[in-house]
Amino acid sequence: MGSGPWGFESPLRHHLQRQGSLPAHLALAGHALKKRPDMSESKPKILIIIPAFNEEANITGVIRAVKTHQPNAHIAVVNDGSWDRTGELAELHDVTVLSHLLNMGIGATMQTGFKYAAACGFDIAVQVDGDGQHPASQIQDLIDVLQKTDADMVVGSRFVSKSGYRPSMARGAGMAVFSHLVSIIIGEKVTDTTSGFRASGRRCIEFFSSHYPDDYPEVEALVLLHKKGYSIKEAPVQMSPRTGGRSSITPLRSIYYMVKVLLAIFIDLMKKLD
Repeated sequence: MGSGPWGFESPLRHHLQRQGSLPAHLALAGHALKKRPDMSESKPKILIIIPAFNEEANITGVIRAVKTHQPNAHIAVVNDGSWDRTGELAELHDVTVLSHLLNMGIGATMQTGFKYAAACGFDIAVQVDGDGQHPASQIQDLIDVLQKTDADMVVGSRFVSKSGYRPSMARGAGMAVFSHLVSIIIGEKVTDTTSGFRASGRRCIEFFSSHYPDDYPEVEALVLLHKKGYSIKEAPVQMSPRTGGRSSITPLRSIYYMVKVLLAIFIDLMKKLD
C-alpha cells in the first residue's frame, strides 16, 4: 500500500478530502477503492452500508447474503475500529471497506457511509447491520416501498405485521415509549423507531452526510428528518437472531440509552437545522 495516514493513494480519497467529506478518523482499505463504483447506468445506484464493530463471526455471511440478493448493488463495509479481523475478512470479498482508526460508535459509522454515498452519487443507501440480524432477502422490500411512494426513508418494522419478534420486557417498554413519542411528534404512527434496517433516498443521503446523531441514532434520526419535512414510511420485515458474537446492548446500557435518546429528542425539537 502507498504512503500517508490512509495507507494508499486514491482519486476517491482526494475527492472526499477536497469536498470536506473524509473524516480525520477514517482510513480507506487500500485495495477496496482501486476502482470507483460504476455510475454510468440509468438504473438507480444502490449502496448497501454495512456498519460493523468486532463482527468477524458474522461479516462474511452478511456480505455473501447481500451479494446473493442484491448482486447489482455496491457494498461498503464501515469497520468501526474493530480490534478483531472484521476489516481483514471484509477486504477478501471485493467490497469497499472504510475503516475508522478508532471506535467511534454507530452514529459516526453510519455518517461515514452516508458521506461515501453522497460523494459517489448513489441514489439509495440501505443500512444492513454487520451482526446478521437484517435479512438480505428483504432489502428489496424496503427499496420497492422507497421507489413506489413519496418516502424519503423506509424503515423495516418488526411490528407492522406479526413477525414473531419478542423483545425483553425492559427493551419492549423502551421501544413502546419511543414509538409513542415519535408518532406524536411526526403526526403519524411509527411502530419500530429503533430498527436500523432502513433504506434512504437521495435527499436523506445528502442530509445525513452532514447531519447524523451520535451513539444510538435511530430514533433521533427520524425526528431530524421530520423537522426537515422529509417523508418516512415503514415496511414489514422479519429480523433474525444474532448469528455470532455479542451485542453491545446490556440492561444498564438500555437504561442509559433510553434517557439519553429522550433528552436528545427534546434538544432536537428546539434547535434549528441548516
